[in-house]
Amino acid sequence: QVQLVESGGGLMQAGGSLRLSCAASGRPFSSAVTAWFRRAPGKEREFVAGITWSTTSTYYGDSVKGRFTISRNNAENTVYLQMNSLTPEDTAVYYCSTKSSTLFMRSLTSGSWGPGTQVTVSS
Repeated sequence: QVQLVESGGGLMQAGGSLRLSCAASGRPFSSAVTAWFRRAPGKEREFVAGITWSTTSTYYGDSVKGRFTISRNNAENTVYLQMNSLTPEDTAVYYCSTKSSTLFMRSLTSGSWGPGTQVTVSS
């Protein structure tokens, strides 16, 4: 069983940047894909970004394209989410999740999940 822990959240003013980290432990970080999701107050969880482990291909939700960058460090079993040009609409709890297949990358339920980290962007 993979254990995931997110970190790096906090309070930021609009236009600022944050970098989130997702550290894995418990077993080798061998899942096919790791993805970031977020849940804003009163909204459903949504896909933010994903990265495959075999090809390092990256995928982004429409609302974050051009502002967020996902990357990974295999040696440290860590996946990062660099968030730039933050807006109040980015306020949410951010979760990372590992999936056994790229087919499930955008799944809101499958795979292993971390407890989340809060990101709050003030205007």
